[in-house]
Amino acid sequence: MSSFSLLLEGFAVALRPLNLAFALGGVGVGTVVGMLPGIGPINAIAILLPVIFAVGLPAESALILLAGIYYGSQYGNSISTILLNVPGTTSSVVTAIDGYPLTQQGKAGPALATAAIASFVGGTLSIFGLVLLAPLLASWALRFGPAEYVALMALAFAALSSFSGGSFPKALVATGVGLLLASVGLDPNSSVARFTFGELRLLDGLDFVVVTIGLFAISEVFLLLERTGAGEAAATRVGRVGLTMKELAFSGWSMLRGSVIGFLMGVLPGAGGTVSTFVAYGAEQRISDREGTFGKGDLRGVAAPEAANNAAATGALIPLLTLGVPGSATTAVLLGALMGLNVTPGPLLLERNPEVFWGLVASMYIGNLFLLALNLPLVRVFVRVLSVPRWILVPGIAALGCVAVYAVNGSVFDLFLMVGFGVAGYGFRKVGIPLAPVILGLVLGPLMEKNLRRALALGGGDWSVLVSSPLAVGIWGVTLAVLALPLVGAMRARRQG
Repeated sequence: MSSFSLLLEGFAVALRPLNLAFALGGVGVGTVVGMLPGIGPINAIAILLPVIFAVGLPAESALILLAGIYYGSQYGNSISTILLNVPGTTSSVVTAIDGYPLTQQGKAGPALATAAIASFVGGTLSIFGLVLLAPLLASWALRFGPAEYVALMALAFAALSSFSGGSFPKALVATGVGLLLASVGLDPNSSVARFTFGELRLLDGLDFVVVTIGLFAISEVFLLLERTGAGEAAATRVGRVGLTMKELAFSGWSMLRGSVIGFLMGVLPGAGGTVSTFVAYGAEQRISDREGTFGKGDLRGVAAPEAANNAAATGALIPLLTLGVPGSATTAVLLGALMGLNVTPGPLLLERNPEVFWGLVASMYIGNLFLLALNLPLVRVFVRVLSVPRWILVPGIAALGCVAVYAVNGSVFDLFLMVGFGVAGYGFRKVGIPLAPVILGLVLGPLMEKNLRRALALGGGDWSVLVSSPLAVGIWGVTLAVLALPLVGAMRARRQG
């Protein structure tokens, strides 16, 4: 039977009233969960799993609900990021680079509309890829070993440092700080404490939510207090809500490029939305930023990472469903859900449980339409947050950050760490050190270290193992080219000057 016929059968499954309700409820819950920093789709899915098992839902219905929460949260993350500069996950950090400056310019409406449309484009195009290219891309992903992952992560660091829109040396410093923060805690091999200064509560390392909320949200509170004063209630301009056809055409190619990058990155286990958004933003800046507007409020800087983020969420389902290999923490939870529902992911899934795979694929088409229909009208509601007087908004952001951080581990110590990182983020922003490379280093540092050690172990300690395959050599070549671009640009500027 052809893929088209199987997809039609999948729509028959997805269009059942119960499954339609689950798709709508999933994306709705996902949007709300994504808006709340520190909660995330993992916690929402984990909370629902016992209920699903107890009720005895069919596997396809349960997966439609859980997947809706998963990809629905990808758009919800952008709302708090754009409006309040409070990224809820690592994959939404890049959106803050241009999204929040657009809000400061009174363009929150167009920014949120761009994020909604880019999420729809990225999610929809990647579903076509899931249907057409799943077997091919799954086998391609298997070619990535530890050495290739090290090269890929080095490329992500190089891309963000080179295309950060500011000083290249300062971006490298920020990346180094992120890698240093990633090394805090127990050594993964020897279990020796590193950079804990005798503090037992640092043995598990630094939590992403604590660092991110501190660097972005709390530092923003300090900047708002500095600009407006504690008692000033300056009104924030909301601006026009929605996108004109000119703005849509302006950012359209960015959405398409971001979708392709995000989908390809999402197929790679361990890469997913985080790497894809950074790479998509860096590539888009290199291609499109002729006026130097990236980082200052450019719709294309929102469109590319948001499309990549949602495309990567769909791409991550390929190794999960066809190989049984989760590509992210959330898909790892989905893997546990599938096993609990007596569905075994792998090459035989399409033969043994076609209603699960094709029903999910069809429901994602419908779910993305639900997301667009829900969120475009709600843009006007979201931007009303900005009409709140500054004397309420500033402590509100601080309170939101405190609740999000305390909810993670229930630790007062984390609150003090958050404030410390807020002070550090304030200092970084005053001297022009970008914050996004810090977060990338923190997130990818442990994964890069783990793969580096695996590669060296496989190579008997010989560093040449990192360039032992043509794929790794190709990625390292692209990395060196990306690093050389700022130097070449600086040399040209000097000659012209």
